[in-house]
Amino acid sequence: MVSSKILTRNTLIPVMLFLGACCCDREVIVDSVPRPPASSPQPVVSLPPVALPAPPPPPLAFVGPVLGDVFYDFDKSFIRNDAVEQLKTNAAWLQENGTRNIIIEGHCDERGTNEYNLALGLRRANRAKEYLVKLGIKPKRMKPVTYGEERPFDDGHNEKAWKQNRRAHFVPE
Repeated sequence: MVSSKILTRNTLIPVMLFLGACCCDREVIVDSVPRPPASSPQPVVSLPPVALPAPPPPPLAFVGPVLGDVFYDFDKSFIRNDAVEQLKTNAAWLQENGTRNIIIEGHCDERGTNEYNLALGLRRANRAKEYLVKLGIKPKRMKPVTYGEERPFDDGHNEKAWKQNRRAHFVPE
């Protein structure tokens, strides 16, 4: 009696490979075809070489609006003209992703006391939220938080770094 392992290896696997190659217009190439042991009384069935189908293409990357930061002037929390387009882009993302919520993080530069910067960061996050509400986003989908000066984007101690740190940062939940 032939063992099931030999039957599978010598018969079923080549048949499966052959059937898989039937739908393929490419030339079939196989390095070796499994052969039964010399002592086996089973006949050897020669099958045409089999090529594996090409792998599927990689998934497409998401292309569309993305959440971006808005920046503020020193010691201010009003929305600047250059921040309006980014807020519109963020609102479009929220509309396209109707089930997603976001956290709006308010950040400051290192100047000022910790208490003052925490309050200023919260005002900045709330102003960004208010603007998004005016654009039609439901307030319950956004949670403003403040980090003050505790999480700088740029660790530098100059105006270039401070400009990057005075921001509202948007994080999907």
